[in-house]
Amino acid sequence: MVIARSSPPLINPRGGEVGGSRSQGSGGSRVRVFTPEAQSVDMKVRGTRECKNCGTQWSYYETGSVACPNCESMQSVGLDENRMQHTDSPATLELAEIRDALDREPAREVANRAADEAGEYVRKRGFISGGELLPLDDTYLAANELRHAGQLFSRSMRMTDDEEIYFFSLLRGADEGERPDARDLPESIYEVRGLADAESLKEYHGEMGEWAREHDVDREGRNTLETLGEHVRRAQALEGGVDIDTAEALVSAARDLARYFDEDDMDALASSRDTLSRLA
Repeated sequence: MVIARSSPPLINPRGGEVGGSRSQGSGGSRVRVFTPEAQSVDMKVRGTRECKNCGTQWSYYETGSVACPNCESMQSVGLDENRMQHTDSPATLELAEIRDALDREPAREVANRAADEAGEYVRKRGFISGGELLPLDDTYLAANELRHAGQLFSRSMRMTDDEEIYFFSLLRGADEGERPDARDLPESIYEVRGLADAESLKEYHGEMGEWAREHDVDREGRNTLETLGEHVRRAQALEGGVDIDTAEALVSAARDLARYFDEDDMDALASSRDTLSRLA
């Protein structure tokens, strides 16, 4: 997974700002320049920040920025004793204006705009917030699907009636975490759904693994996570050819396993393992 962020410079676990692959300066002194690719899933930050300029305190977990929300100063310090894993950034999937554009712009242009907006949302999102493992939510899945569908239709000379109904339905509900039922998908869209779910699962499984390495996860939980990973890698290798029912089952298994990690729910663990065993 490439977790990209558009927020201001972030905090390095060793102190200072996270740097990317670029640097300025020479010799022993190197000024690190933040690039979106620089943030990794095992990044740790101090969530409570205090501005050195005006004394305002805020939560980095909520703003995703070290800039003071009051005076915009970049000079701040972390107040928490411990750094926590954090990969998520504030993000909202904004589709209202794009939906309105359907009445005045060609469908291909609308599809391209939808793909860009959904892609930006997906790039900002992560699944660990202040040390807490977040669920694999429906809005993320829908946004990833809209990203791929938008890319497909922005290159298409013409949508079929079924494809048009599908795309409009996805565009209408993605920001509310709604997407067309798998049974209603045109056959030409099967690969879009499969690819989107496989990529979402890869991202989520990767962060589950990072979270598990920082927590006291028992052997059964780790073994189930490993089994899930094998299925996810297999689905990813198919590049969209994964069966839709299989993709949905993997999403369910991942959610059950996350619930076990979060709530120590043995029924959720059993459900995850049973789902995965039926896919073997």
